[in-house]
Amino acid sequence: MRTPIFTKDNKETNQEPFDLEQAELKFPLKYEESMNTVLKQELIRFNGLTAVIRSTLINVQKAVKGLVVMSSELEEVFNSMSVGKVPALWGSKSYPSLKPLGGYFTDLVTRLKVLQDWIDNDTPSVFWLSGFFFIHSFLTGILQNYARKKHISIDQLGFRYVVTQHEADAPEKPEDGELVKGLFLEGARWDRKAGRLAESLPKILFDTLPIIWLQPGIKSEFSTAGLYACPLYNTSARRGTLSTTGHSTNFVFFITLPSAAPPAHWINRGVAAICQLTTSAGRCRRRLVRRVLRGRTLNVPDNLSLVLVEFDILRGSDLADGSGSRQAEYTCNPDFDPTVIRNVSTACEGLCRWVRAMEVYDRVAKIVAPKKAKLAEAEGELAAQMDKLNEKRRQLQQVTDKLQALNDEFAAMTKKKRDLEDNIELCSQKLDRAEKLIGGLGGEKSRWSEAAETLTGRYDNIMGDVLLSAGVVAYLGPFTVDYRQEAVDDWAARCAEASIPCSAQFSLIATLGEPVRIRAWQIAGLPVDAFSIDNGIIVGNARRWPLMIDPQGQASKWVKNMERDNGLTVVKLTDPNYARTLENSLQFGKPMLIENVYEELDPMLEPVLQKLTYKQAGVDYIKLGESVLEYSPDFRLYITTRLRNPHYLPEIAVKVTLLNFMITPLGLEDQLLGIVAAKEKPDLEQKKNELIVEGANNQRLLKEIEDQILEVLSSSKGNILEDETAIQILSSSKVLSEEITAKQAVAAATEKEIDEARVGYRPVAVHSSTLFFCISELANIDPMYQYSLTWYIGLYLHSIQSSPKSPELKTRILALNDFFTRSIYRNVCRSLFEKDKLLFSCLLCVGIMKGRGELNGEQWRFFLTGGIALDNPYPNPASGWLTDKAWAEIVRLSSLEGFSKLYRDVARTPPAWKAIYDSSAPQEARYPGAWDEKTGLARMLLLRSMRPDKLIPAVQQFIVDNLGAYYIEPPTFDLPGSYGDSSCITPLIFFAEDEGQAGHVQTISLGQGQGPIAAQMIETALVEGGWVVLQNCHLATSWMPQLEMICENQIVPEKTHQRFRLWLTSYPSGDFPVSVLQNGVKMTNEPPKGLRANLLRSYLNDPISSPDFFGGCKQPQAWHRLLFGLCFFHGLVQERRQFGALGWNIPYEFNESDLSISMTQLQMFLNEYEHIPLAALTYLTGECNYGGRVTDDKDRRLLLSLLALSYNDNIINRAGYEFSPSGVYYVPDVEEHGEYVEYLRSLPMLAHPEVFGLHENADITKDNKETNQLLLGLLKTQPQQAATGGGGGSSAGAVTELAADLLSRLQEPFDLEQAELKFPLKYEESMNTVLKQELIRFNGLTAVIRSTLINVQKAVKGLVVMSSELEEVFNSMSVGKVPALWGSKSYPSLKPLGGYFTDLVTRLKVLQDWIDNDTPSVFWLSGFFFIHSFLTGILQNYARKKHISIDQLGFRYVVTQHEADAPEKPEDGELVKPSEECGGIWGLFLEGARWDRKAGRLAESLPKILFDTLPIIWLQPGIKSEFSTAGLYACPLYNTSARRGTLSTTGHSTNFVFFITLPSAAPPAHWINRGVAAICQLDD
Repeated sequence: MRTPIFTKDNKETNQEPFDLEQAELKFPLKYEESMNTVLKQELIRFNGLTAVIRSTLINVQKAVKGLVVMSSELEEVFNSMSVGKVPALWGSKSYPSLKPLGGYFTDLVTRLKVLQDWIDNDTPSVFWLSGFFFIHSFLTGILQNYARKKHISIDQLGFRYVVTQHEADAPEKPEDGELVKGLFLEGARWDRKAGRLAESLPKILFDTLPIIWLQPGIKSEFSTAGLYACPLYNTSARRGTLSTTGHSTNFVFFITLPSAAPPAHWINRGVAAICQLTTSAGRCRRRLVRRVLRGRTLNVPDNLSLVLVEFDILRGSDLADGSGSRQAEYTCNPDFDPTVIRNVSTACEGLCRWVRAMEVYDRVAKIVAPKKAKLAEAEGELAAQMDKLNEKRRQLQQVTDKLQALNDEFAAMTKKKRDLEDNIELCSQKLDRAEKLIGGLGGEKSRWSEAAETLTGRYDNIMGDVLLSAGVVAYLGPFTVDYRQEAVDDWAARCAEASIPCSAQFSLIATLGEPVRIRAWQIAGLPVDAFSIDNGIIVGNARRWPLMIDPQGQASKWVKNMERDNGLTVVKLTDPNYARTLENSLQFGKPMLIENVYEELDPMLEPVLQKLTYKQAGVDYIKLGESVLEYSPDFRLYITTRLRNPHYLPEIAVKVTLLNFMITPLGLEDQLLGIVAAKEKPDLEQKKNELIVEGANNQRLLKEIEDQILEVLSSSKGNILEDETAIQILSSSKVLSEEITAKQAVAAATEKEIDEARVGYRPVAVHSSTLFFCISELANIDPMYQYSLTWYIGLYLHSIQSSPKSPELKTRILALNDFFTRSIYRNVCRSLFEKDKLLFSCLLCVGIMKGRGELNGEQWRFFLTGGIALDNPYPNPASGWLTDKAWAEIVRLSSLEGFSKLYRDVARTPPAWKAIYDSSAPQEARYPGAWDEKTGLARMLLLRSMRPDKLIPAVQQFIVDNLGAYYIEPPTFDLPGSYGDSSCITPLIFFAEDEGQAGHVQTISLGQGQGPIAAQMIETALVEGGWVVLQNCHLATSWMPQLEMICENQIVPEKTHQRFRLWLTSYPSGDFPVSVLQNGVKMTNEPPKGLRANLLRSYLNDPISSPDFFGGCKQPQAWHRLLFGLCFFHGLVQERRQFGALGWNIPYEFNESDLSISMTQLQMFLNEYEHIPLAALTYLTGECNYGGRVTDDKDRRLLLSLLALSYNDNIINRAGYEFSPSGVYYVPDVEEHGEYVEYLRSLPMLAHPEVFGLHENADITKDNKETNQLLLGLLKTQPQQAATGGGGGSSAGAVTELAADLLSRLQEPFDLEQAELKFPLKYEESMNTVLKQELIRFNGLTAVIRSTLINVQKAVKGLVVMSSELEEVFNSMSVGKVPALWGSKSYPSLKPLGGYFTDLVTRLKVLQDWIDNDTPSVFWLSGFFFIHSFLTGILQNYARKKHISIDQLGFRYVVTQHEADAPEKPEDGELVKPSEECGGIWGLFLEGARWDRKAGRLAESLPKILFDTLPIIWLQPGIKSEFSTAGLYACPLYNTSARRGTLSTTGHSTNFVFFITLPSAAPPAHWINRGVAAICQLDD
């Protein structure tokens, strides 16, 4: 038995395996050419397949011959080949194919030949896509080539599919992508003329596709319009198993093909592309038969049947040549019987049956043939007779047609007569209708002509206008009105450059707005300004649901009114039934408003936001969580947030339409004008509101009439004069239109009269609107300063009702404005901390002046920032008394209009200006020459430049001059008044340092686990009418959303007892609920300011005010004296905070509880011990009660030093013990409580610094601190400068110039390799290591600075995205601050931008000099990035030289007499200089004292000299245990003047460097109390 087809003599199958090494030599694997990798992978796969085929073919032949065992696998191969199927063993190793055996093998050979051609003839220009074993590797190779060439992430890439006009001839190879061929279309065909999909031709099941260009590109830039995503399958079966990609394994990819029909048409057609067809069984088998007849076996039944198929059994005439008789010879043979032959061969049995059938057919054909001949003769005779009959019939028809023609002519003439009569009647009717039509529509001619002309212009500009409208709707929702206008103007200019026609003055309202709809919105509460109307249009036209930033509740109010009639449901994400409400709204098509969301949305909203709906049985469905719901197309979703400046992540922002619904000045003005007019002229306001509603209704009717007329005119077919119904409709519409127009004219005249009456009150609305935006900016200073528009309008209404009345409008307006301004000041002040009250007064004053146009914006900006500049090109003319900082500010001020001669005048007459500088009240002094004529803000600019420490009284006088003295005298704390302003549903909120209780109330201090208890308290009090006090709300941030829900859902009028009150106390916290803050009555209660007030507070409050406590000690004299000293100490530690870092490194919140526990302990010890244990009292008070709050060891040292003034033997034994050298503060020698109080009332209101142990210069430090605090707060309330692309604004231009200037000054990075060659790392020289570390750190810093300066310029020009980091850099540079991004990579510094950069350049220069000129003999200590590494390097050198453990070493600090000239370098240690005389950069400075160069020790500061420089210091290493501290003060050295830092692992602040021991004649406690410290750099 022989194998059916495939034998060793078949040359087509005998190709050897591919030589992979040779192929790889010719096509090496390269990064830039992925096709070589694809080729290698294909060769490996095909080698594997052919190896399996070759081995099975050889083994099946051997098995047939009996040379090997016929295994189950070989038997399956044999059986499959015998019936023309591909063996399963081959299929498991093969590419997908449904071809029969012959077709499969021919296809395989072709594939191998194509690959061999690739190896022999180089990479083909057109690839046979179907010939790849694994097509996806080929596709990935194309994308990899493109991605590596263009430097784009491959995840962003995809293909465009360009079908060429080439069928076989290869076009020119494209630059990117590849050409492929060999694909078939099923279910459609390719229209080669039209170049798109078309319907299949009849009976043509498959159509070939021409050559296709696979063009790679970025997927997000592809358009799918007019394209059908046609799936491509490996085989026509299409079906496969589900792979990890989510697709069938038979699926290859989608080919996008052009189509005139919608994609759904071809989807329904089942159109797909096929890589390879299944060759028909007939063709394969005929090919098989031909091979069989060439000498192959016939003993297989199917092969034999194929031979017989080739024999045409229908050609019976072929048997007439005598072959029939030959057949008879066989049929008569008894052995020629199928049953007999079956035993021999089943194939011969079939042949036998076929021969017998052909013999029967031959006999029957010979009998039927004569009968067929007679039938043909009879049919011929019948045809001749029928021809004669048809001729007679034709003649009869001619006569009949002639008669019918005559009858038709008669009927036509009769109809013509009747038509003429009808036309006469119709013409008379048309004349009548034409008169009516002309009369009815004649009045519309002019209006419609104008409308047509307008529409013509709009039609010409429609492309650009719609483009701009789409941009506004899609992108500009979150932005302010000014930014929107800038963006639209920029877009319009770009459209003009691109020759895209658009309106000269583009308006979203004109393009997309509908006047009738807009008026309906305004009636529903939408503000009337264009910004708000644009927001309404965006809501109506956006495809995504709106998320509206709505801190004043305007959007919520509008949506509620607009959708009220549609069954609007209002929920919050915290509502327990919000999910059920959402499901109902989705199913029943009800609008839904979700209020007060935060920066994160519920994931449950995801499918709703993305509108993930699908159709099933013609109905839309959506999956919400685990539920599948019907989705109503009428459903609408609105979302609002109360957050003023939320930061939504991109994954949220892309799913919603973000809208800025913050109220605008114009919108608020209109609301306030309506309110004041309604209260002052209620009849006019009511009439106006009625006219608005009536006018809106009339406009709606007019629009409906006009639409009806146009509909009739457009839908009328033929001549409209023939349409009686249309004429009647037009006539009635015209009558109604004329009536409405007449009403509108009357209403317009009436409305104009009302508006003229209302406009008289516009100054009140404008003024009040200005005040609202002043207080709204306070939230930028402290998150607790939140005020709702509802609260504001309530106060506005109260002021209208309570203000003095006057018949004269002008007087009434002045009274309203003054009363409301005072009311706002009084109500807002009670919720502000003391430090912010003057700031608020200034903000009010400046806001009112801006509203009146009385403020110079450039001068105001300079007042806040002091100007921005890097260098001062003019030398200081009076360096003896005028600081370089002040001189630089004078020079910058000279750049402002009106101050151009300032720096020249100062340089020309320094003595005249020195008088101002030395004055104790420079704000009241007279300025030299014409400068004394400056007033108001201009005069304050002069003061800011010369004496900024006196800016506070100047600002107070400025407020008095413009607003009045009332606005610098904050109202006192008024708890009854605040309670009177509250209600049962209004929370009362304390921002307090001391939290007290009043009355019989339920009180709970919030913290972990206290939330449910507090909720239960509130629930009980709501019913019973009690008071609930929740203390320390800032400690329960996680419970704050629950509190907000309670305030909104439970504390409502219908459920709340009238006597119920909710009191809340909290420190400032960003997590406090905004809605509670906005709607609550806010109060602050701070300790009194000043030492006198502090002492009085202590003696007038419990427990000292209690006679039992004050007189309840066994040692009354010691008790009263020590108690007074303890209260004095308490006052000192609290009041020292006002001196900033000079008072405390960290401003600790010492409170009454610290004093109370210390007094209790003092009394207890005095009662229990006869001998007073001062050491124990000092420890408990200093280390535990007060010291427990202190985290800085230098502050703890100060605390104990101050306590030593109060807890000592002298205070007990010496009469009139004095706390300060002046003797003003002493322990009175009295016994009674009232006498102590009387003494305390006699103390001065303002305490001199000496009582705190400070120098008189500390007052200047305190004043500077307050000034800086005021200016910083005011700066926070100012709008940010635009950092938009295009470089449009003056601020953007200034920052761009500044960035370019800074870049030009920044030197190139240090060459570390060159530095290391010159200063190699050596064991005996640690300074080389220090140098390398410094170079690395500075390289890192300058790299960040350089990249941000480059990118911020690009971002301003729009070349890169203005990220949040770059925006922060831009904003910081615009106000002269060091960007936070630089600060995070920088050494510590508090300098402004100009000083910081000059300092940085100097540091880089010093390091470069070190590299160029060898190790310096004197080091600039402040110039090191990390000073501790330098100090460690010195100690390491000494330790290695002396062979001493470094842990035993420390420094002696020898202050030399050299200021700048370097003395001889010491043998051990290093010299450090405190200053680098370059560009005004200073190094080590003393604050709180000075260095007496003659005596060589610390001395008191000179007046008004806050800092003193130190000479060159020798850091002399030695063994610490040998050092003596006698006569030395351990002076702490800090990086910056802030002194404060975070606690490091060393136990010190990160700002702390080390202690310098300096000689002193005074005891260390004197300098500790003075706050003496050394500073590496100043803040200039």
